[in-house]
Amino acid sequence: MPDSVRTTCPYCGVGCGVIATRHDDGRVSVAGDPDHPANFGRLCSKGSALADTLVDAERLLHPEIGGERADWGAALDLVAAKFSQAIAEHGPDSVAFYVSGQILTEDYYVANKLMKGFIGSANIDTNSRLCMASSVAGHRRAFGADTVPGTYEDLEQADLVVLVGSNLAWCHPVLFQRLEAARAARPGLRVVVVDPRRTATAAVADLHLALRPDTDVALFNGLLAHLAEVGKLDRTYLARHTSGVEAALAAAGPADLRAAARETGLAPSDIALFYRWVAETPRTVTVYSQGVNQSVTGTDKVNAILNVHLASGRIGRPGCGPFSVTGQPNAMGGREVGGLANMLAAHMALENPDHRKLVRDFWQSPRIAERPGLKAVEMFQAVRGGRIRAIWIMATNPVDSLPDADAVRAGLEACEFVVVSDVTRRTDTVPCAHVLLPAAAWGEKDGTVTNSERRISRQRAFRAPAGEARPDWWALAEVARRMGHADAFDYRAPVDIFREHAALSAAGNGGRRDFDIGAHAGIAAQDYETLAPFQWPQPAGAKEGRARFFGDGSFYTGDGRAVLVPVAYVPPRTNPRRYPLVLNTGRIRDQWHMMTRTGLSPRLFTHLAEPFCEIHPRDAATAGLEDADLAVVESPHGRALLRVLVSERAQQGSVFAPMHWSGQFSSTGRIDAVVAPETDPISGQPGSKFTPVSVRRFAARWYGFAVMSARPASVGTDYWALAPADGGVRLECAGADDVDLVALAGRLSGCDPAAGLSYLDTASGDLRMAWFEGERLLAAFFFSRGPVAVSRSWASGLLASGALAERERFSLLAGRPGGAARDIGAIVCSCRGIGVNQIAAAARGGAVSVAAIGEALEAGTQCGSCRSEIGAILARLEQEEADHAPIAEAV
Repeated sequence: MPDSVRTTCPYCGVGCGVIATRHDDGRVSVAGDPDHPANFGRLCSKGSALADTLVDAERLLHPEIGGERADWGAALDLVAAKFSQAIAEHGPDSVAFYVSGQILTEDYYVANKLMKGFIGSANIDTNSRLCMASSVAGHRRAFGADTVPGTYEDLEQADLVVLVGSNLAWCHPVLFQRLEAARAARPGLRVVVVDPRRTATAAVADLHLALRPDTDVALFNGLLAHLAEVGKLDRTYLARHTSGVEAALAAAGPADLRAAARETGLAPSDIALFYRWVAETPRTVTVYSQGVNQSVTGTDKVNAILNVHLASGRIGRPGCGPFSVTGQPNAMGGREVGGLANMLAAHMALENPDHRKLVRDFWQSPRIAERPGLKAVEMFQAVRGGRIRAIWIMATNPVDSLPDADAVRAGLEACEFVVVSDVTRRTDTVPCAHVLLPAAAWGEKDGTVTNSERRISRQRAFRAPAGEARPDWWALAEVARRMGHADAFDYRAPVDIFREHAALSAAGNGGRRDFDIGAHAGIAAQDYETLAPFQWPQPAGAKEGRARFFGDGSFYTGDGRAVLVPVAYVPPRTNPRRYPLVLNTGRIRDQWHMMTRTGLSPRLFTHLAEPFCEIHPRDAATAGLEDADLAVVESPHGRALLRVLVSERAQQGSVFAPMHWSGQFSSTGRIDAVVAPETDPISGQPGSKFTPVSVRRFAARWYGFAVMSARPASVGTDYWALAPADGGVRLECAGADDVDLVALAGRLSGCDPAAGLSYLDTASGDLRMAWFEGERLLAAFFFSRGPVAVSRSWASGLLASGALAERERFSLLAGRPGGAARDIGAIVCSCRGIGVNQIAAAARGGAVSVAAIGEALEAGTQCGSCRSEIGAILARLEQEEADHAPIAEAV
């Protein structure tokens, strides 16, 4: 009989519950948990494909020292010795931990305790610094604590939802589904999207405010001034529960639509409509994410939003409030245990001597960090400068994900001692490690995570760890013991750590601190196993958690009042002569971080399979770029070579590139090598949404596309991008110099160039080759002087199609399906594998709405994140029918 386990998705901060089922034949299937209050059974495309990611040929299975296999004892002895030596010779601040929102709360707790309480340094930071540190800083300035006031239900209960710097449809699809369902039930619910790009989320908004990048403060300061002018400030609430309103209004300046329009680039009429809707809609929720946080003025942006809600009293009640949605599954858990360099455990303040004493006494530690440690960007600058002598990196890939990424790699390559704990050797950080530690992966590890609405859920193991992999908390505790702290790290199971974490949250609390899960301080092992999702706070004696904060007007500042922080708009710095465009980086729908997990699933590459830059048609024309060209995107820090996507979705003057591609999947797709290492002075969060860049055409002499049954050991061309496909891999490549393309295809495929079928069009220069083993396709190559015009979905599908008839083989040389074979076109719905040509055919057959396409093809009926694309295709078809023009395959 199948064995099912309830656990939590390891992707974004929505924190969806999933049910993993082990079948008798060894297969694992994954489905949404209908009883989990975050998703009620819904899953996005990534969550639906989790079972595809459980097999990794590059899995780390045993410890390694200097690239050679070692046992755990030798590896841990070396880690403890090297860290102890650095501390003895150079002091506690000469070592660092860089951890991740991918680890569990129990892992985070042990790492923070060891670094801050026993090593005595605050040099522990997390990749969550890159996604939500500005929100933490803004919350602490306004509320006195890092408190998310609301809950997901508020989005469903609101009458106006304002999404700021959040492509919710692609980055938090299940939350977007909940919003869509609420909107369908209550058509009066309005959605406003504030984003420079016309994203999938913006496409379905009632109002899209495509403001200039990094001008959010101007927009929300103007809104605050407008609310004051039209008498919509809650003066009673302000007088009883806040301070600083007059200073905040003075910093915002007078209500002036023309000034706001001048600063943001928006039409005065659109700003006026937005301001009017907010003024007349008490139940307003403002959801904000990376477009706000990832800025050198990110903290001020957060406080400009919080000021509006505090000034109008729209906080702590159903259907209203500011809401920060996090990017990682346990970014919130890391915040709770002090995983950031400027925080203590249990939301206590590192700068508060009473908090430091409480934590030190609770831990019975020999020392406690007394000042903030190095935040992520400055931590790796210290590594490069030699101030950090030993660093332990866990469950993250800074060589690709940090700004100025080439400098990060250079620093790690020069560092005296680097430890990397990971599940795979398929990252660009792994080669920098002196010691590799195999970590337990999702499905193997046990613990808790906290989602964006403060809901703590269990991640449960449903299979044994691969090889010699071990949980991160275990490796940390073993090193702590070897450093002389055995009694304080005598954990036998995750429940031991969770109990201690819960007890610390309650110590000396009594309601004075927001984070309190004291109800679980004595949790039994069996109760931990069956622990249901709950929201904090849940203090001792409470039967359940609390959904909302601040409804009573009580905050965690010294005087109990919220602070309206005065923030002034500062225009972003540009260099239009040398770097005329602004680079905006972000996520795409079906990929996650640096693709160490999603990169294992072929279906998650069917939508977008190579690194690209999205650029406005006018900017493309200026640079001499056309669709599917290759472009060099360059800043003073680095360069990337990307496929060109010319689109009206991009704002003129800006270029968008996804963050996901690493050196494992592309030649030069590491976009964070281009991003400037400039950070917010308060939060330390880098401004990943605003780097001045230049964009120019890459003069390729030839372009290629291939499908192969095996991944080549290396590619070695100027441009390449590899993606898994069912039955093998697909490859895009190009070069600036003439090469022997026949020899290149033979080298990459491992096939004899003389043994295959080939076709050369001497007029066009098109060259096509194919090799077979019996009737099975081994490899097919398509070369051209321009971008290769071959259906990727059709060609990739032939790898897994088994025996190919003679007609099908020769159709490869023609570069298009032959006979009755169908080309479904570029994939739009990766959950169901539905292509643009299928959608077009269904539309011509009478399915002329998104709902009708769903009924006919099931496209858009699972995760729903492709529905706006389906709508755009239908709109384009309607227009083209009017113009009597054929639809082109989507890029």
